[in-house]
Amino acid sequence: MKMYKSIIFLFLGMLVFTACEDALTVEPRDNRVTEAELFQDPATYRGIIAKAYAGLALGGQSGGDGNADISGIDGGFSNYLRLYWNMQELTTDEAIIAWNDGTIKDLHGHVWTDGNEFINAMFSRVNYQIAVCNEFLSLSTDAKLDEYNIPADVRADVANYRAEARFLRAYSYYHGMDLFGKMPFTDENSDPAVLPLAKSRIELFEFIESELLAIEDDMVEARMNEYGRADKGALWMVLSKIYMNAEVYTGTSRYTDAITQLNKVISAGYSVPNVPYAYSFQADNDRNGAEDGFIWTINFDGLNTQTFGGTTYLTHAPVGGNMDPSEFGINGGWGGIRTTEQFVELFPGEENSADSRETFFTDEQTKEINDVGQFKDGFAIQKFKNVNVDGSAGSDTVGDFVDIDFPIFRISDAYLMYAEAVVRGGSGGDLTTAQGYLNQIRERAYGNTSGNITVGEIDLDYLLEERARELHWEAHRRQDLVRFGQFTTSKVWAWKGNVRAGTTTPAFRNILPIPAQELNLNPNLQPQNTGY
Repeated sequence: MKMYKSIIFLFLGMLVFTACEDALTVEPRDNRVTEAELFQDPATYRGIIAKAYAGLALGGQSGGDGNADISGIDGGFSNYLRLYWNMQELTTDEAIIAWNDGTIKDLHGHVWTDGNEFINAMFSRVNYQIAVCNEFLSLSTDAKLDEYNIPADVRADVANYRAEARFLRAYSYYHGMDLFGKMPFTDENSDPAVLPLAKSRIELFEFIESELLAIEDDMVEARMNEYGRADKGALWMVLSKIYMNAEVYTGTSRYTDAITQLNKVISAGYSVPNVPYAYSFQADNDRNGAEDGFIWTINFDGLNTQTFGGTTYLTHAPVGGNMDPSEFGINGGWGGIRTTEQFVELFPGEENSADSRETFFTDEQTKEINDVGQFKDGFAIQKFKNVNVDGSAGSDTVGDFVDIDFPIFRISDAYLMYAEAVVRGGSGGDLTTAQGYLNQIRERAYGNTSGNITVGEIDLDYLLEERARELHWEAHRRQDLVRFGQFTTSKVWAWKGNVRAGTTTPAFRNILPIPAQELNLNPNLQPQNTGY
């Protein structure tokens, strides 16, 4: 059962989260229920941790992202996954958007400033999510459980929830570290009346690593938690991610440590699904066989998690031109997102590739993008479809909201990171094993062994391209390009640098600016990141 699909609204009616000038606080919506009465109910703890998970999926306190969590921006636009996806994808060769909403186009053009409202919202969303986790941890201490006479069987569940809250907090700090370099730091013991101090990128790395290692034994075993809840597999993947990018974050490589964590993931029993690649991004991907390859997902349901972010965004926004929305199980396309010719060229044969991961829609679409604002300039991508494998549409019969769960981590990513860490000199793995892992991915993509590779073909150039083919539009690309030194000063794609042919951009854009409004509110965040 998808935990927070069924109880996601339980907690929403209990608490309201509001942003004030210097902190995010949690206050009762009204005085009908006291804290003591509320927290004597075991369901409350499950409801709050559900809210912590829901913070990744929804943008507001009511259906369709109403009563938005983040002030100053529409709840759908400020959805966590939608914002994070925009930061990791619209800034790269994998995605470009036609819309003129505020400064959205500046992301692909690499001309954003510290006043960009989408970057501002991402910064706020990360801190909001951290505040939700902190609040749960402060309300579920042993002293609080004693105060409310919580029985032993409920305490065992709360212990699991506390580990997951710490994991979710570390996960958001990881995003903050990756995107912004430094972040204001708070935990469950922070005084909301005091402006938080900033932690540097190295300090954040050390906190995230120590926090994840501290809770590892408290997390549910890999593949044993409810679908959509984090377990040891998800924890090992975040550790793998920070170790893979440690040279960027700290200046010191940690590829051997990455392999250690990846070996744990790979040994846990996940597998490249024995179903077509497309099944991983359809409405029933929680039960059509694709789930065998999922390590952790953000869950969506067209009836119970109604958001204009998440996979609703990733299904509607790429549909336009001559595309038929009914083939995507939706009531209409938004005519926004497509891809660049440089991404198209990563597939042998391009739109006629034998690789099933190539899903370009080309009818009256041009490969080249001469006008960013025209949807038909650029090939469309048909990756996310709100249809079940039997052809039926998702649960929302109106066709507004989708059922597609978003895979945060898949076993294919672990296999690709393992190969990269070996190539980069990490110990604990070998190229022959890496070849076997990569060919499992390739055989799924090609339906046979015709796309298999040899050990001699495994190098960094190949791995960066294969990561794009396998993981495109899954919010990995910016981070990958930064790690490979190709996000700003090396690799060029259409409209990078805000020119048609593309151009290199200054290296300071490898991290995003601290929003100017946050610097004004909290001088502890000074100085601004270099270059902004």
